Amino acid sequence: MTTALKLAEFVRETDYDDLSADVRDALKRRLLDAVGIAVPAEVAGPPQAVRRTVTALEDDGPCTLWGRDQRASPVGAAMHNTALVRYLDYMDSFLAPGETPHPSDNVAAVVAAAEFADRSGTDLLAGLAIAYEIQAELAWNAPVRERGFDHVTHTVVSAAAGASKVLELDLEETRSAIAIAATGHNALRVTRTGEINEWKGLASANAARNAVYAAMLAKHGVAGPRNVFEGQKGWQDVISGPFEVELTPGERVHDVMTKRYVAETYAQSAVEGVVELAEREDLDPAKVAGIKLETFGGAKLIIGGGEGNRYEVANRAQADHSLPYMLAVALIDRDLSLAQYDPDRIRRNDVQQLLRIVDVSEDPALTERFENGEMPAVIDVTMDDGTTYRVEKDAFRGHPTDPIGWDGLAEKFETVTDEFIDAERRDDIQALIRSIEDHKVTDLTALLA
Repeated sequence: MTTALKLAEFVRETDYDDLSADVRDALKRRLLDAVGIAVPAEVAGPPQAVRRTVTALEDDGPCTLWGRDQRASPVGAAMHNTALVRYLDYMDSFLAPGETPHPSDNVAAVVAAAEFADRSGTDLLAGLAIAYEIQAELAWNAPVRERGFDHVTHTVVSAAAGASKVLELDLEETRSAIAIAATGHNALRVTRTGEINEWKGLASANAARNAVYAAMLAKHGVAGPRNVFEGQKGWQDVISGPFEVELTPGERVHDVMTKRYVAETYAQSAVEGVVELAEREDLDPAKVAGIKLETFGGAKLIIGGGEGNRYEVANRAQADHSLPYMLAVALIDRDLSLAQYDPDRIRRNDVQQLLRIVDVSEDPALTERFENGEMPAVIDVTMDDGTTYRVEKDAFRGHPTDPIGWDGLAEKFETVTDEFIDAERRDDIQALIRSIEDHKVTDLTALLA
């Protein structure tokens, strides 16, 4: 059986009734997290540019643009709403040895397709379970980072699968949707190397848009290459190398982490550690002589200088992918939230000076521990008088080994949305998501308009 057919059969055969109670609960928490982090992104420049682009092309449509008094096609809504979920870099992550995608990149695409098709909350959960499972399996078994492709190359496949489910495509239509997505929309890793710019926060939105469009093309009769993965010059030949997937109804959602801090995934343990150290020892940032972080290979590669200079930090996109910046500002402010990415905060002399004495190195033993499921970090802060303070972390609050439950997610949701929506609407959104199986998707999107 080809991989495309295997994925398509999984999409067709997986329904709400196949999901365990724990999987359903976890998916609802993923949905709440994605919706919450989208709200403060509404005022950011790049998502605003996406809104202007979408509405310039479409002045109306069947789907809600979250946070706006405007509507668009499911394709435009997937682009816009995914940009909101992804832009602030506060989204969830799946931790695989060679790849770390963000499964919440699928959420807005599946919601848009479900809103368009007027589906129920149970249909939505089934679509999300499929998307999360396929995203995780591709990340684990078919990493593409080392071959020069971005992780949203997986997202376009998983989101197309989730969208196909809620659009009720048949088997051949679903296979075509997956094939069109996997053939035509493979993204380059250059997005996250060198001098990073704002496309980093929008690449997954583009993937989500392409995923929904692929599903809509298949729905209306367009066929994709039947052997897209194993065929000559196909996905395995060019993009990933050989791989196999083992799919279960949504169980991979339990391996997804929740970000505690507004920071790139691999920084979470280190940031939590430096905040704990600064508070425990009451560190004076003006008297710090050096900060040394020993970390695992992926963190050194992506945000520690392996894929470009991480000491020249001038904008938000560069800041949230710079371990020197994140550790420096977290030590000074004893926090790493939205305020630490204000342009004036990024440019301030205290953090610009401190980040330049942050040293990041890979420890092979920590890399091995990461590949075995931890997210380790060892941080030494040396003061002007020669005193050195150390903190060691195995993981962080929000890691799959220490998950954040409903109470923690409700706190995060309320914190990030407090300035943007009133308490009554916050309560209504949380209550509806917790009982989403009793509602239609349009009930949710009405609250998000």
